[in-house]
Amino acid sequence: MSEPKLVPQPEVRLATEHDSEKIAEVVRRAFGRYRDNYTPEAMEVVTPEPEEFTRRLADGPQWVVELEGAIVGTVSVTVEDGDLYVKTMAVDPSVQGRGIAHLLMRAIDEYAATTSHDRIFLYTTYFSVGAKELYEKHGYTWVRDTPPEEWYGVPGLEMEKILR
Repeated sequence: MSEPKLVPQPEVRLATEHDSEKIAEVVRRAFGRYRDNYTPEAMEVVTPEPEEFTRRLADGPQWVVELEGAIVGTVSVTVEDGDLYVKTMAVDPSVQGRGIAHLLMRAIDEYAATTSHDRIFLYTTYFSVGAKELYEKHGYTWVRDTPPEEWYGVPGLEMEKILR
């Protein structure tokens, strides 16, 4: 009788400055498949250089998901206008559909529960396949559509989750 084969499990952890290059690579792969939907300015903003991810560490928690030693997902949270703001949710296309984004959403929820904030919000696009549905599964609701002039020529939507 053969031993059961262990399936590698993804692990969530807080990011460090040493992760910035790998985070930038994951973000470029995740958002790169939507390049035709973004203006050049918007693409530059959604796929920043590694230094931006290092800088964000001072603004709030940033998580990564590792699978077999490789970073395959990331998200960060900061405070904007008194509310928690989710930034740059990205999962490497090669592992999408394996629950990585759900792990990141749970990390956000666990963190939010330790704060005194009443609301958490994010912006996404309708062309990001599955994004709106993912956020809805985690309790986010549509707030408004955002017009192209609001964000580098790309229309989208704002979503929120009321915490308390």
